[in-house]
Amino acid sequence: MFSPERFPLAEAYTHSLATAGVERGLIGPREVPRLWERHLLNCAVVTDAVPEGASVADVGSGAGLPGVVMAIRRPDLRLTLIEPLLRRATYLEEVADDLGLTNVHVVRARAEDVDPGDGFDVVTSRAVAALDKLARWCMPLVAVGGQMLAMKGERAPEEIAAAGKVLRRWSRGNADVLVVGEGVLYPPTTLVRVVRTK
Repeated sequence: MFSPERFPLAEAYTHSLATAGVERGLIGPREVPRLWERHLLNCAVVTDAVPEGASVADVGSGAGLPGVVMAIRRPDLRLTLIEPLLRRATYLEEVADDLGLTNVHVVRARAEDVDPGDGFDVVTSRAVAALDKLARWCMPLVAVGGQMLAMKGERAPEEIAAAGKVLRRWSRGNADVLVVGEGVLYPPTTLVRVVRTK
């Protein structure tokens, strides 16, 4: 999953989550035994759906899932971690510095207050909000031709149906469900992908 050069960074990040992440209330102590399977690998496979050299915004980055993991696995990506809470944003900055992740930039703000400039190639999120609300926050950050990749569970098709009106505002095509990590993870990671066409 991680190259030999990047694996030590993934190990160091896992250690940080298990210690400082728990101490600061960013990760529940019950999650520590499952950090690799449920968090790191679950997030790492998201990069399978991201083009080479893409600019990526991770909305509601929290403890850096999936943003920090994506930056570790794919040094070609340019990650902007968007997180409104000070203690989380501070942790993200410390982790990026400690791990030497020069492809990470932390922005302390709500997604709706971020100036996207020309937009990001990809906007990701994990466990942030229902899809209709998430689309209102994320799609304005996506460049035309770019995509939102929202990590969702088995209810993804139902969320797409419920968010149809909001999604049509940004995309002529229908949102689709993309499964990544099959054969690597059980269960694999389910993404809702929405390509911005207007």
